[in-house]
Amino acid sequence: MGAAPRRARRSARVRPPAAPVPAQPRAHPLRAQPRARRRPRRPWRLPRLLLLAAATGALLWLSRGRWWPSAPPPQMILVLGGDKDREITAAELARLRGLPVVVSGGTNPEYAHWLFEQRAGLPHGQVHLDYRARDTLSNFTSLVDDLRRARIRHALLVTSSDHMPRALLVGRIVAGSRGIHLTPVPVPCGSLCMPEGRRRVWGDGVRAALWVVSGRDLRSWAEAKLEGWLP
Repeated sequence: MGAAPRRARRSARVRPPAAPVPAQPRAHPLRAQPRARRRPRRPWRLPRLLLLAAATGALLWLSRGRWWPSAPPPQMILVLGGDKDREITAAELARLRGLPVVVSGGTNPEYAHWLFEQRAGLPHGQVHLDYRARDTLSNFTSLVDDLRRARIRHALLVTSSDHMPRALLVGRIVAGSRGIHLTPVPVPCGSLCMPEGRRRVWGDGVRAALWVVSGRDLRSWAEAKLEGWLP
């Protein structure tokens, strides 16, 4: 009678449970997971380099004035406004050579008509006044396509002697891109001359080259990017 309860007690013993497996930590749902590091992307500078190379090449090539090996005789006179002495010189030159005159951004129409028609005696249709230009670059960009459609290949460029280096550089680039040759006719300015620095001359030259490449005046972009270099 006394042995049965002992056996029951022995059989009722429970084996100790196995050691629990540690649970894997779960990522917090609101915590961002670390990502693999990526190399910073470098901006693709090839288009800018090509644009700069093309503009520089056009600037150096066209500024020499050798792009047209055998220019035809002059077909017209292009006057850049800014001084009435330029128009006086152009009127005398047109009377002697019988060439048509285009004045870009010159004096007021009343004075210009009196100078060319009454004083110089030129026919009304020989002189064309154009007031679209705002600066030296637009003196050429506003007219160059009209001149090309008129089949102009050679023009006499009339402006003041102190303005001629910049005007000739810009003109050779812009007009040269349309196959138009320019021959300078500087007008003496005497004691009123104000020689222009190289920065201003070549600054407008770069603008002209970029206009040939892009078809737009990028001065606003250039002023933001090249502040302190362009005038």
